[in-house]
Amino acid sequence: MCLQHVQKRQLAVSTPPGHNPKRNEKMSEGPSCLVSKELSYSCNEENQLAYNTQRVRDLSANKHPQEGEGEGRSEEELSRNLCKLADDAEEDEKQIKDVSDNISLSKNKKRRVDDSSHINLLFNEISQDISLQCLMRCTRADHPIIASLNSGFRSVIRSGELYKLRRKEGIVEYWVYISCGLSEWEAYDPNEGRWVTLPILPANQCFLCSDKESQAVGTDLLVFGKEIMASVIYKYSILTNSWSHGTSMNFPRCLFASGSLGEIAIVAGGCDAVGNITDIAELYNSETQSWEILPSMKVARKMCAGAFMDGNFYVIGGINKVNTPQLTSGEEFDLKTRTWRCIPDMFPRNGGSVLNFASEAPPLIAVVGNQLYAADYAEEVVRRYIKELNSWVSIGRLPKRVNLTKGWGLAFRACGDQLIVIGAPKVPEGRFIEVYGCVPGDDALEWNLLARRHSGNFVYNCAVMEC
Repeated sequence: MCLQHVQKRQLAVSTPPGHNPKRNEKMSEGPSCLVSKELSYSCNEENQLAYNTQRVRDLSANKHPQEGEGEGRSEEELSRNLCKLADDAEEDEKQIKDVSDNISLSKNKKRRVDDSSHINLLFNEISQDISLQCLMRCTRADHPIIASLNSGFRSVIRSGELYKLRRKEGIVEYWVYISCGLSEWEAYDPNEGRWVTLPILPANQCFLCSDKESQAVGTDLLVFGKEIMASVIYKYSILTNSWSHGTSMNFPRCLFASGSLGEIAIVAGGCDAVGNITDIAELYNSETQSWEILPSMKVARKMCAGAFMDGNFYVIGGINKVNTPQLTSGEEFDLKTRTWRCIPDMFPRNGGSVLNFASEAPPLIAVVGNQLYAADYAEEVVRRYIKELNSWVSIGRLPKRVNLTKGWGLAFRACGDQLIVIGAPKVPEGRFIEVYGCVPGDDALEWNLLARRHSGNFVYNCAVMEC
């Protein structure tokens, strides 16, 4: 066998039939093509599979030398050729095994592609870890559509596992949940500027007309109220887009302070069914859906406000007796030591008033970037808390159009890096609310109108969900 013949034979084996490098390179150039890349990739896989099969056959056929190939050669040359052929045979066996493995892998991959419910392979051509990384970066607004594609997507979203991974990676979105009707709730997505209507709250008239509190924690929205005989908690889950009964507190109450941090929430103070003001605090774990009684506060209080700041929970203001001066003190709960610390003169009185009757709303506070802010609805200003001095400084005015009458029907919340104010406009232009936002900084506050929604002109409850 001559050298040129061997080279031509090797070239024929190593190059797939009909392969033209220049032609393929030319077809790949340009910004557009007639056939999609996915289809092209699928065709290439089939061609490669056929070529690999033929390659196995060729390698198997050429594994041994032809008869008489060593005739007429010297013994030393024949020995060298036999050794070389042995090495080539060993290499060919390895190539045959590799090609066989590739064929088996291609068949298994095709089998998994046909099974759209395979939970461990969310995308066809990439691993589960990379698939989850892609899903984590999809917006929450797209999750219902993604969950409808196959059972693998649906399982990872509805199980809540995706939101746990997002929180672990620091990927969060802030949605504002607003109730402007007794049983109606809506969600506002400030990232996309869209509104989502929630299912009707399936509560009786007694619950709907009672004093209600709301708190978002984890992937749940909790609404606290009272039915005929007892206090009740309704829970809305973004995983199922449905309402259900939540786990009752150990000490049911209303008009309490609350705040959430990831999967946990704390409620403190408030009053029971007969009006007794309490100092009891409880911690809620949304993962286990259970309540844990915490050490009691230093001072019993109701109509107070709460928030997390620097990893600790703060309770501010409120009253501890009917028709008594408003409390200006605050309390800090350390999650690590499980102890309360009283902070005198922490909360500024609204408009300098020393009384807080039932006609006035609880304090309006929000925490952005571990910085505490308060809305003074009497003087229509926003103040920032100076931790080191335990004092407040005015940083700007509230939106001019929003009706601020005694703080009722108004929401003042933190939404990511923004302060938001939600309420009805002062000018009677119909039944709708407006959402204003601003990023607090060293300069004066600049409020932007984020959204306007035709709805009731009174905000009953408002909560911001971070997930």
